[in-house]
Amino acid sequence: MVETGVMDGLRERGFVRYGTERLGIPAGSAEDDLARIRRVFAALPPDPYAPGTHRFRRYSHAVYLPWKDELSWIPGTPDPVHGTVTDFFQGEEDPAHPRTRRVLPDIPEELRSNALLLRLLRWDIEQVLSLRNLGSRPLWAGVHLIRLGVDGPGQNAVSTPDCLHQDGGSASTFTFAHLISRTNVTGGRNVIATPASAGLQPDDPWADIHAEFTLTDPLDGYAVHDHRVSHYVGPVRVGSGPGPGERSILIVGLAPYVPQL
Repeated sequence: MVETGVMDGLRERGFVRYGTERLGIPAGSAEDDLARIRRVFAALPPDPYAPGTHRFRRYSHAVYLPWKDELSWIPGTPDPVHGTVTDFFQGEEDPAHPRTRRVLPDIPEELRSNALLLRLLRWDIEQVLSLRNLGSRPLWAGVHLIRLGVDGPGQNAVSTPDCLHQDGGSASTFTFAHLISRTNVTGGRNVIATPASAGLQPDDPWADIHAEFTLTDPLDGYAVHDHRVSHYVGPVRVGSGPGPGERSILIVGLAPYVPQL
């Protein structure tokens, strides 16, 4: 059943936060699947476009057919290093890579059938279908695995773009984030602001901030209607505990599929 608060938040403010209670996942009911997801995150390859940022990622496309209730992963392109890769284009709103075609290593096959991952994807899709009249059009999903990892003091792991930004796309583009794990790190502050604040740092006096928060518990998350807000996540640093630190998050971008002839 769709959580009314999620739809209301997206409709009224352009963003909303949620936890496992809104996802309808009872505490401890998905631990095995979550552990499998975390193992894939632990082995993510470094971001090929940002060496030295301590950022690791994989990315794949899926398409959802509402009239069949069918979710299908789109095969990647063969690659000699990563096996297969998928095109990743964030639009002109990404100041670090404007108008640049990039490819990222695909999500491995064994994770694409993970029951928890599919449950999260379908929950995200359900929210969007409830907000928009999209029942007669395919829905495009960009599924992104991102880990920020730090090994010791003095290191910063930085997300991209490192400023308030929008992900680009149509007025029906939505982005959902689900925290997978957060271990021995500080930072990782999330900020939601106005569209006019895109390109600014959150602490810039001209930035018009709607909300600030930090995701801490597994499957904590938030969603944004990309057209109506900008968003940001701050760098992470190693915490006071022993060993390295990491913040792993699943990002799902959803938009109506636009055919290209």
